[in-house]
This record gives sequence, structure tokens and C-alpha cells, in this order.
Amino acid sequence: MINIPRGTQDILPEETKKWRYIETKLDELMEFYNYQEIRTPIFESTELFARGVGGSTDVVQKEMYTFIDKGDRSMTLRPEGTAAVVRSYIENKMQGLPNQPVKLYYNGPMFRYERKQKGRYRQFTQFGVEAIGAENPAMDAEVLAMVMHIYESFGLKHLKLVINSIGDIDSRKEYNEALVKHFEPVIDTFCSDCQSRLHTNPMRILDCKVDRDKEAVKSAPRITEYLNETSKNYFAEVKQHLDDLEIPYVEDPNLVRGLDYYTHTAFELMIDNPNFDGAITTLCGGGRYNGLLELLDGPNQTGIGFALSIERLLMALEEEGIELDVDKDFDLFIVTMGEQADRYAVKLLNDLRKQGVRADKDYLSRKIKGQMKQADRLNANYTIVVGDQELENDKINVKNMQTGESEEITLSEIVNYFKK
Repeated sequence: MINIPRGTQDILPEETKKWRYIETKLDELMEFYNYQEIRTPIFESTELFARGVGGSTDVVQKEMYTFIDKGDRSMTLRPEGTAAVVRSYIENKMQGLPNQPVKLYYNGPMFRYERKQKGRYRQFTQFGVEAIGAENPAMDAEVLAMVMHIYESFGLKHLKLVINSIGDIDSRKEYNEALVKHFEPVIDTFCSDCQSRLHTNPMRILDCKVDRDKEAVKSAPRITEYLNETSKNYFAEVKQHLDDLEIPYVEDPNLVRGLDYYTHTAFELMIDNPNFDGAITTLCGGGRYNGLLELLDGPNQTGIGFALSIERLLMALEEEGIELDVDKDFDLFIVTMGEQADRYAVKLLNDLRKQGVRADKDYLSRKIKGQMKQADRLNANYTIVVGDQELENDKINVKNMQTGESEEITLSEIVNYFKK
């Protein structure tokens, strides 16, 4: 027997209803914020992620699914969405569009070769937004408000928004130098990943899962001590907007994002519930990126965005005991008796479906009792029983499965009856 690849999952019909509900709701929410959907290829040039995500990141060094195509080109299944969206922005010259900033959202499968654990898959579905073309604290606040709006709209309450500023490029450079100086004397006591990051991306040492409890991490310099006036003022305005919007937040100077392109505002949304599984505490993350477009040979533009895992959203809803308002109703099940009735039902089903009626019939030649059980399993609102007598008399009983009441109509009325 051939089994599913490790780190992936089959999403079966009962679950896909929940997925469709979530995706439809997200689409509707994006309309409120004037974000337009973008769809990019599932695979891109490996260079895009090596440059855009950052060569020192775990994503590029350890987690990408990379292959050589028949043209001897190195291609990679996308591990995240931002780099691909920015590539499309540059390639399609979106900076010239009349409506600025350009507000985009995406939703689709991403791929990372990660260790399988609860809430993490090697193929996962990521929803994300990117707002490109405006460096404005109000834009940051809008994105943070959107994050809260999304999760609250699904009924989640135990939420904690954690924010930080990692400053502009100048502040970040000075801070990185301070971190290197701080960690150099003790770096040989850290894991191999931290040792390799010391001179490439020292900020990543701060959120290392292996060494985060070490004293050197706890006593490390804080980014807030190295923010220049521009960065301080920018972060202060973001926080003022959040206060005005009455969005609670927690500042965490050790919060850094795992990708190289982030500057200024960085954030994560977390579940703040002691009963929640600690393995998936973080629901969503993002931040501002200044310089990413230029890094990918694009214009001098800035952006901000975030990404969330739909798998983790579903797990959070389950942990909180929140039932989605998924439409499980089915309009009509046709019970048939005899060959002639069965032939009639095939045409009737076709006519009903063309009028937008959700209808089905038996295909296993079951007895009436078995067919009625099937109607119950489908949660059908109505049933009709068609046999030789009904065809001869041109009369049919429509039974309401919720009330048990029946109504007699002519066969010619059936389509219009259910259309209404």
C-alpha cells in the first residue's frame, strides 16, 4: 500500500467544508480592507528565495524543497508567500498602478521540510497579505488591526498581540554588531545553528529554541537601546495608533522575525490560554520590510505584511471549542421504487440542479428504508418518494424531514416548488 508522504495530510470532505467556510470569510474580510487577491506559481527560481528570504535563514539552509528542472534550472517549491508576491509586484510594474499603495492577499499551499509535529506540516496552507508602497505607521496599524479582526471574527478570544521594532537598516546594523560582540565570548557553548548565525544573522540567536534559556540570551542587549530617533518615532506612532484603536498589545524586545528582510515593526499573534497546546502558541506573524524590493532588483519601495497558517487557525478553533457555522443542509433526496421511477428521477435531478437545488438519489438499488436512512445521513430537508403510482397519478408527496409534515403537489410543479 502506498501511504501519504510524511508531513502532509488528506483533507477529507467533512473537513473541506470548514476550509471553504474559512476561505470564504477571509475573502469577504479582505474586501472591507480593499485588498485584492494575487495568485503566484507554486514553484519559483531558487534564487528568489535565496535572495529574498535570506541565505542565513533556516528556511533557505534546511527547509526548502529544491529540484533541477529539465532545463537544468534550480527551482524551489515556495516556502513562503512574500518573496513571490514581491517578485510579481516588480515584474508586473505594479508601482505604476494608479491605486497606491498596492494591497494584495494570497492563499495557497507552501512547502517546508520541517520536523513533523503538531500544528506543523511539510505542505501547509498559508494566507497572507502584503501592502506595498507606503511607509506610514498608520499602514502598520491597519495591518495589525486586520490581524485581530480576522481571528476575532472566528470567535477566538484568548489572543495576545506581541510587537517590537527592529529598527531601520542603520539601527539594525548597529544592533547586530552589539550582539556579535556580546555573544562571541560564549558562542562555543551554543548550538551549531547559533554558531553559524553569529556573523550572518545574530538576531536569530535570540529566539533559538535550543538556547533561548541561556543566561547570555537573557542578558543580551535590547534592540530598543539601539533604535535611532527615526526608528523610535516610527514605533511610537504605531503604538499610538494601536492605543487609539483600543487594541491591546505587549512589547517584547526579544521578538525577531526569522527572515532577513524585516525592518521596523515586527509582530506575532499568540494564543494566551493556559489550556492551549504550547506547540502551536503562535498563530500568525509578520512585519515591515524596507529594502526587500531593492534586494530583488525592484524599485525603492517599502511594504508590510503577515502570514497565517489555516491549519493552526483550525486547531485553535478546535481547542477553544468553537463550531464554525458550516452549512450542512441538503435540499432534497429522491427515493425511487422501480425502473421507470429511477429513469424519471435521473432527469428530474438534472432539472433541479440546473435551478440551484441541492439534490441526490439512490444509486445502490436499496430498499425504501435504506434510502430514507441515506436521506437522514445527508441531512436532507425534504424527501419525495417516486414510484409507478406517483407517475401514473401525476402526484407526489413532499415530506419536510424536520417537521414530518407532507404536502401533495403535481410532478410538473416539483422544479418550481424547490426553486422557490
